[in-house]
Amino acid sequence: MSRESKERLRALVTERFSDRKLVVVANREPLVHERDASGKIHALHPASGMSTALVPIAEACHGTWVAHGSGSADFDVVDERSGIAWPEARPTTRLRRVRLSKEVEAGYYNGLSNEGLWPLCHIAYTAPMFRHGNWEHYCVANRAFADAVLDEIGFEPAIVFIQDFHLALLPRLLRQARPDILLAHFWHIPWPNSDVMKRFPWAEEFLGGMLGNDLVGFHVQHHCDNFLESVDRGIEALVDLEHRRAIRDGHSTFARPFPISIDVSGYAALARAMSFEDAYLELAAQTKGQVLLLGVDRLDYTKGIPHRIRIFESLLDKRPDLRGRATFVQIGAPTRSAITRYASLAREVQQLVDEVNRRFAKDDWIPIRYIAEHNDRDRLAPLYRRADACLVTSLHDGMNLVAKEYVAAHAGEPGTLLLSKFTGASRELLEACLVNPYDVETSAEMLAQTLELEAPLRAEAMTRLYDRIQAQDVYDWGYRIMRSLDDIARRKDAAFFPGN
Repeated sequence: MSRESKERLRALVTERFSDRKLVVVANREPLVHERDASGKIHALHPASGMSTALVPIAEACHGTWVAHGSGSADFDVVDERSGIAWPEARPTTRLRRVRLSKEVEAGYYNGLSNEGLWPLCHIAYTAPMFRHGNWEHYCVANRAFADAVLDEIGFEPAIVFIQDFHLALLPRLLRQARPDILLAHFWHIPWPNSDVMKRFPWAEEFLGGMLGNDLVGFHVQHHCDNFLESVDRGIEALVDLEHRRAIRDGHSTFARPFPISIDVSGYAALARAMSFEDAYLELAAQTKGQVLLLGVDRLDYTKGIPHRIRIFESLLDKRPDLRGRATFVQIGAPTRSAITRYASLAREVQQLVDEVNRRFAKDDWIPIRYIAEHNDRDRLAPLYRRADACLVTSLHDGMNLVAKEYVAAHAGEPGTLLLSKFTGASRELLEACLVNPYDVETSAEMLAQTLELEAPLRAEAMTRLYDRIQAQDVYDWGYRIMRSLDDIARRKDAAFFPGN
């Protein structure tokens, strides 16, 4: 399916947008260059749900990716315009890096974006922090991204595809400079209701920035509705619910749901290309013959990692027969450690792991293997395939691609996906074991029951899940966004709606 949907995406872009450059803009870069202690430079591919989805799109369309250059050696390997061609073996895409000062990066990324907007948009009971200095740095960073994009496209027609909450001011800046370009923006996290958005001190400027887009995409319809409601109640603009758009200064911004996905067939093949033993030699030895339960996350408080550990603890309470023969492996990649709430979470998770291990460990069996480090997405694939169950217990998540990666890696083989009802993925993956992670004991009971199912039943559920995500893979996601942009472009060209 991936090959067909990839070709369909490429054909649409070639037919309708061959005269336009495609530029993907995101804070996070898909390729990072780091210098080690010996001075050698290494190219790394950080595990990221957004990169998982967007790299295939950029490569299929031979586009340019504009991102913050965060690696220690990022600017040692670029050309005179801060760019580099990738992949190195057969370059299809250009990566343009934006240089931000440490002060601006701290205020824009750690400050306004992650201490402010992230908790504002996620219902995870962590209060957002808003500081005027951080807002000023957010504005500076968005202007730096605008300058880089405008330099990349020059005077050529272009499609600019902006990603996420770090760059909400960018659409308006680009619209003011180049009214002719097509602008799409995908919002990867939840959009809160209008009452929550009112708590953001700069909500009017923020919404005004977003309305520079032609198209704003969300994972689910509910977030589209929240966005339009926020515009309706927070800024001077006309909201047209019939056509799901907001009109300001004669310009229409359409809001549409586009559930994001991954390269399903590609990831399934990747999971079979390397053995679990080759990818994780020590872990394979430690878990040989064990029922292996898995969690894969950044260390973020929205992911429900403490709840997941408690669910596993409750499982061992309910099923003493699993003691000594079930191991929970938690990959917890450190992130945003400069922010107090994240540093506190890292300590909390480690304390919980130690507590459960002290309580249940015996002989050479350790219940929880906690790996607090970054793992390459490719390397994770055989680990997903080896895992008898994957625990996704997010407290609030726009989509969650870990769930889809687990399904893809199994490709119809027996497995169990324990999935939070508070993820966008739960609306698609109906054969998963859907739980409320706040209800630890019930979640543990449901997990225990699912693990007891015969292998053919678990394989049948995984086959249905696999077929569903394969039918709507990342290329289909990109196709639907580009098709919507094509529709908008045709309407604008024909003056289909008044005011455009």
